[in-house]
Amino acid sequence: MSEYLPRAYVSFTERFPDVAEAQGSLARRIRDRSPFDEKTDRLLTFALAVGAQATGAVRSNVRKALQHGATVEELQAIALGAITTCGFPTAVAALRWIDDVIAAGDAPGTEERH
Repeated sequence: MSEYLPRAYVSFTERFPDVAEAQGSLARRIRDRSPFDEKTDRLLTFALAVGAQATGAVRSNVRKALQHGATVEELQAIALGAITTCGFPTAVAALRWIDDVIAAGDAPGTEERH
């Protein structure tokens, strides 16, 4: 799994290990409280990242959702759903970020799609 970690994240954890650990601990605590299965939790987190227009978080959550059994079609459906709530530009950006992750082979099972 670590081979799929973005360089920016790895750099951050190396520079600020105490902050990274605190953030990671909080993320684990929140996930532990979630009533959703891992795949659904990752899809919800992806949707939140799309709504926030957070490029890095969207890309990261594409990888994580795919690792937990989500399909590209499910991710695309969420991105398309953003049209009516977040706007067309946000949805188009999310679709591009999904495509970028897939094209780069940055998630397990996507390597053959280069």
